[in-house]
This record gives sequence, C-alpha cells and structure tokens, in this order.
Amino acid sequence: MIELVIEDEGWREAVPDTERLAQKCADMAIKFEPDLQGEIALLLTSDTAIEKLNASFRAQQKPTNVLSFPCDDESDFIGDIALARETCLREAMDRKISLEDHAAHLIIHGMLHLIGYDHQNDDEAEKMEAREVEILESLGVSNPYALNEDQIAEAN
Repeated sequence: MIELVIEDEGWREAVPDTERLAQKCADMAIKFEPDLQGEIALLLTSDTAIEKLNASFRAQQKPTNVLSFPCDDESDFIGDIALARETCLREAMDRKISLEDHAAHLIIHGMLHLIGYDHQNDDEAEKMEAREVEILESLGVSNPYALNEDQIAEAN
C-alpha cells in the first residue's frame, strides 16, 4: 500500500520507526477513505529537496512541510507525498508536539489531497480538517487544529 523512501537519513533518528508510522497511517486512512486503496509513495526528505520540488511544481521558491502529487492515470498508483524533515521538526517544536504526531498529521493530510480533498476555500478546509481529525483521533493523535495550553497563553 505505501512505499517509503527515506532520502534524508535524519528522519530515521527523528522518528525511529518511520516504516511503522507510515503503514499505521495508511491502514487507518483506508478505513475512513476506501478510495485510498492502492499504491502511495511517501518520500521523507530535506528542506533543500522539497524546496526544489516546490519550485518545479508550484513555482514557490521555499521549503514547505508536505507536498502531494496525485496520479492522473487509471492505475493502482494513487500518488506521491513528500515531507521535509527540517520544516516538520520546526513546526512540531513550535506547537510543542512530537515529530511523530506531526508527521502522522501531514501524511494523512497528503493522503487526503491525493483523493481530491482540498482547502482552497472555507467549506473545503472544514471538510478536510474534520476528516483529518477523525483519522488522527483513531490513531491516538490529538486534534492538530486545537490550541494547546501554551498556545492559548501566548495568544492572550
């Protein structure tokens, strides 16, 4: 179901059991979204590499946390997802959550993009976020859109 490619070896140190995490996310996502049955390639890479992908495919010269590339043909291949370690780690630290939980969120987010979910407008974003939260909660991962106590204190 999910083929893992670890291009940036820093991922292995940051999330020691990346294979288990990727497979756990895929297995749970399929329970909620049967359209995800098929092959997905997950690339765990660096900011430098994802910046090149972002520039090539989105005309944005900067790193990003996750990119998704749906497959357009009628094969069993659903698409590719890429995560950038440094950006993901920085975001996890800023949110005071584990990199494993943040990566799970972004893997699920990427998978949903592969089957047509989007967040270009408020209605689409609400639907996508609700599905993400539902899948993540079944994995034991807290709602990534809820503010934690530290974030609430900083906002006040």
